[in-house]
Amino acid sequence: MGVSSDLKLSILDLATVWNGESATEALQNSTELAQLADRLGYTRYWFAEHHNSKHQMSTSPDLLAAHVAAVTDTIRIGTGGIMLPNHSPLKVAENFSLLEALHPGRIDLGLGRAPGTDGLTALALRRSRSRTALSGEDFPEQLAELLAYFSKDFPEDHPFKEITVSPDEKLRPDFYMLGSSDGGMRFATHHGLGFVFAAHISPHLAIPVLRSYRERFQPSVFYSEPKSALSIIVITAETEEEARQLAGPAELQWVRWGTGQFKFAPPTLEEANAHVYTPQEEMVREQNKDRFVIGSIKQVEKRLRQLAEEAQVDEIMIPTMLPEKQSRHRSFELLAEAFGLKRR
Repeated sequence: MGVSSDLKLSILDLATVWNGESATEALQNSTELAQLADRLGYTRYWFAEHHNSKHQMSTSPDLLAAHVAAVTDTIRIGTGGIMLPNHSPLKVAENFSLLEALHPGRIDLGLGRAPGTDGLTALALRRSRSRTALSGEDFPEQLAELLAYFSKDFPEDHPFKEITVSPDEKLRPDFYMLGSSDGGMRFATHHGLGFVFAAHISPHLAIPVLRSYRERFQPSVFYSEPKSALSIIVITAETEEEARQLAGPAELQWVRWGTGQFKFAPPTLEEANAHVYTPQEEMVREQNKDRFVIGSIKQVEKRLRQLAEEAQVDEIMIPTMLPEKQSRHRSFELLAEAFGLKRR
């Protein structure tokens, strides 16, 4: 499969509280970025799900999706993802039927298998001490139930067969499985769903797993052919030197996560520029290189097209990791120009 010149670009937002902002300011920044992405011609804008975090406001991606969909015009809005073990499949089906009714043809439901938090918080979310609930071992049953609400193919003897999710049975978001291993890919191929691989989490697995998804995909009522994307952190500017400087906070953040330093707030640009890496941190920084695509816009465009070709995808999803609003917006503007996105 070759990648067409019109490679699609999308954004994944963790609603991070940067630079000592208030929670309200962080969410306003997310709103403004989504509106910019809508004007620039990005394909979709997704919110992640994280809990018990002092520096992220992405606890309820469905609520954030509802808000942003209401203040944008044509860009697809969704979740990357709803961590299904934390939720009732019926409630997820109801919420996304409602979103689809409010914004027809614009809603995506990306689904994850992880809790997006620690074990204690998972217990508080799920209100169950059963091993299967806390471990997520019942995810296959949860996913099958959720999809059955939309496909109307519950077994005849299933107790939920007669439950009505919405007065309009045609309301249905686009479905995607998320993954950073081959686990999510197997669910995506088996159920005929779209698939987004988090290369910023497991860069070495991205290409083989995405290729395997395409090879093993089974058509379904949801998709007749495979639909996949690669997610990776992208930081660009007019020059490579500027991009390298702007990437400092993201690189330092990932080094801290990789060395067990979780107490710090997301680093500012000034903090990252002043930071002196220890030998251990420098080693982790080097190991993290493939999580990022950093450089001038020409360098970044070339690398993203190469990755898309190798992974056999026609869409790149970019997590937001730039703390400075002006640089963040400029990075996405440069990408839109380089890839010929159609402004609205």
